[in-house]
Amino acid sequence: MTLGIDIGGTTISFGLIRDSRVVSKVTVPSFPQNASLEQTLNYLGDRIQEILIPEVEKIGIGVPSVVDPEKGIVYNAANIPSWDVVPLKEFLEARFHVPVAVNNDANCYALGAAALVKKPAQVLVCVTLGTGTGVGIVHKGQIFAGTHCGAGEIGALPYKDGIYEHYCSKQFFVNQDINPKEAAQEAINGNLAALDLFSEFGEHLGEFLSVVMYAYDPDCIVFGGGIAHSFDLFKDQMWDTLTTLFPYPSSLEGLNIEAMPNSDVALVGAAALK
Repeated sequence: MTLGIDIGGTTISFGLIRDSRVVSKVTVPSFPQNASLEQTLNYLGDRIQEILIPEVEKIGIGVPSVVDPEKGIVYNAANIPSWDVVPLKEFLEARFHVPVAVNNDANCYALGAAALVKKPAQVLVCVTLGTGTGVGIVHKGQIFAGTHCGAGEIGALPYKDGIYEHYCSKQFFVNQDINPKEAAQEAINGNLAALDLFSEFGEHLGEFLSVVMYAYDPDCIVFGGGIAHSFDLFKDQMWDTLTTLFPYPSSLEGLNIEAMPNSDVALVGAAALK
């Protein structure tokens, strides 16, 4: 049995995984923004202690950051101010005495999605739409992370007056003074302003996916994260923008794009880390 952990900007999920199935799961609030490194590590360790059972042989963790997967060091974690250089693998192995694997959270989501996607993919790109915009790439069943585990950090590319992440994540809605869940409910209820907001979000996301197509040429794109629950509200405008911008229609003909917002996907992927 493996303990899979998904560290997000607002929540941290823990799942006991056996044979790619989540046996049990616990979700807790993420670290306070003003917490010190020591406080965050102790908080994480204490939550692990609460769910850990003797049958656990390994721990796998997805972190919203650039990671050295060999040494298990986390660098400059997004939305965790105190995590500049964190020897996470070393800390947890010293406390729990089981092997620990650490990787980028979007890579973990992509690894889990590759096992669960409807149609097997040669190149799968997972885009997580949450507090930030993460990208994970799986090529023929293996994570493609680049030299420094940063191959998917295209949300940081310049876009309009900021970066893509400002327009393709929860930040887009927060900047409009609304929570994405509230916006989704209003759109479902027929609120025209909310519907227009998701249409605009889909346009930004379509532009982002054109970059994904240029960079990775996938045959499958999977959306994870909380905003993926609202896929039906932005998918039409997203496709319209993507097909308008991307100049190679033959590459889009066989492209499968689907939403997979279940948080278990990230836990299964984290547990599959080696």
